[in-house]
Amino acid sequence: MVCHGCAADRRYRHLPDCGGLDHRGSPLHHAICAGNGRARILGQFRLSRDKQEDFACLGDGDGGDHGCRCPAAVHAATAACSGHRNDRCGFGWGRKLYKVEDQLGSGPQPTDWRSLMSAATNPFLSGIWAPMPAEVDLGALAVSGEIPIALRGHYLRMGPNPLKADPRFYHPFIGDGMVHGIEIADGKANWYRSRFIRSHRAAAQLGVIPAPGVRHGPGDTVNTSVGVVAGRILGMVEGGSTPVALAADLSTQDYTDFDGTLAGAFSAHPHRDPLTGEYHAITYQWMEPGKAAHVVIDRSGKVVREEPLGLQHGPMLHDCAFTARYVLIFDMPAAFNAKAAAAGSPFPYSWQPALPCRVGLMPRHGNAKDIIWCDVPLSYVYHAANAYDAEDGRVILDVCAFSSMFNADGDRNRGLERWVIDPLTRQVDVTSIDAATQEFPRIDERRFGQQHRLITTLSQPIEPTDPAPGGSALYLHDLETGAKQVHDFGAGCFPGEFMFIPCAPDSAEGDGWLIGLVIDINSDTTDLVILDVQSFAGPPVARVHLPHRIPPGFHGNWVADTAT
Repeated sequence: MVCHGCAADRRYRHLPDCGGLDHRGSPLHHAICAGNGRARILGQFRLSRDKQEDFACLGDGDGGDHGCRCPAAVHAATAACSGHRNDRCGFGWGRKLYKVEDQLGSGPQPTDWRSLMSAATNPFLSGIWAPMPAEVDLGALAVSGEIPIALRGHYLRMGPNPLKADPRFYHPFIGDGMVHGIEIADGKANWYRSRFIRSHRAAAQLGVIPAPGVRHGPGDTVNTSVGVVAGRILGMVEGGSTPVALAADLSTQDYTDFDGTLAGAFSAHPHRDPLTGEYHAITYQWMEPGKAAHVVIDRSGKVVREEPLGLQHGPMLHDCAFTARYVLIFDMPAAFNAKAAAAGSPFPYSWQPALPCRVGLMPRHGNAKDIIWCDVPLSYVYHAANAYDAEDGRVILDVCAFSSMFNADGDRNRGLERWVIDPLTRQVDVTSIDAATQEFPRIDERRFGQQHRLITTLSQPIEPTDPAPGGSALYLHDLETGAKQVHDFGAGCFPGEFMFIPCAPDSAEGDGWLIGLVIDINSDTTDLVILDVQSFAGPPVARVHLPHRIPPGFHGNWVADTAT
């Protein structure tokens, strides 16, 4: 069973057991807030003075009373009990059980606590996360500072922007995709545009024709990343749909399977090998856990390799990395949950620590039998900065790591780490580069698969249960000197992922700019910010001002005019 209320809150999402307690204080596995339609709210209580956690008291429809710490259930219980509660409602501090039903009066009670969920109670549908109600077109954007003349192209960012979300079940991973674009040329910001990705669902809600092209998988929502693959701008998502080819001015959309060469799903993170021009991706299929593959796309934009990985337990494979010798596979225990899928979860993945936690080194032209599996400490990796082969034969991998994922106590971010993998002994040595909470690592992409010096990351909230979308700062790590620089945008400002743009094709690593969006919740606006890496902590080179808030998203990229 799946607690749909837990799934609506990022601190408890996708949990088959939300950690409820019954009135005797013993564990209640498969808590009855699982959305079986019979749960009825009885009241709210706190477990004890020592544990200042709100719990909701639920009836299971068969005369049993149970407790649940699902935040949605707690909110619903609070609303239902408003005006009826007193100090004798629920548990007393002496752990004496009182008749909660007596405190509620004789009025009708809701048959399902989820019916009280609203957009205001789902954190991903309100506040900074509130979706944009419509597409926007703006011209001649205001600019502070001076945009470098060398920048000519488009900044594109993809993210979820639900049109008609059910607040009981909504999570950003399943939201309708919206792509945002800003054109820059001759030191000016010529326009901003936002467009919904015309999936079948979004098109029906917009009353328009769906985007043409070939679809694969159980759905065609594309909402995670946007970038160039073999000369085409693609909107991408993992585990499901084929990507969507986009015009640079966002005027057209066309689903593509790379001219009939992609058989399965694609990835949100294909990475280009700057030495060969090939793109590498690790793909998987959401509802078919045995389908995972190493996909290679050549310079012409055709899939030339789609090698099965033989992973039957369905790990969530968000990112990958590669070296001159290997493709790296992150097989970690955030995995497909069949019970969650059967219960109707729109994102049936959960933390299952009994499953393998390992990194696979697959020879770039090998198969599943050739993978060198190396166990790592219990972890989940959304994003790798880079990997490369050391002179002694070991593999160097820099990642932002979590100790758990989809966990009731929050997703514990361990910061930026270096994993040194020995293919001969299969040992992995883990060292912390910076233990501060951070995510979205990026490097100069001309260094993919080779030794790198600089990594940019985005600060994250210190407390894993903090509902904020991120921290207010960017970090720049120099791996040669060990120095860490900080660019803090200030209170109420939330930067998204920033990427590096070199000044010239042959400029040195770090000789260039960083570009990304920053939301200001104080003014409910957004800026596209350009930083000079050489004066990282100083004032931005330029800010392009947008008069509205772009909701937090996932991934953005700079697309130079010469890239397509």
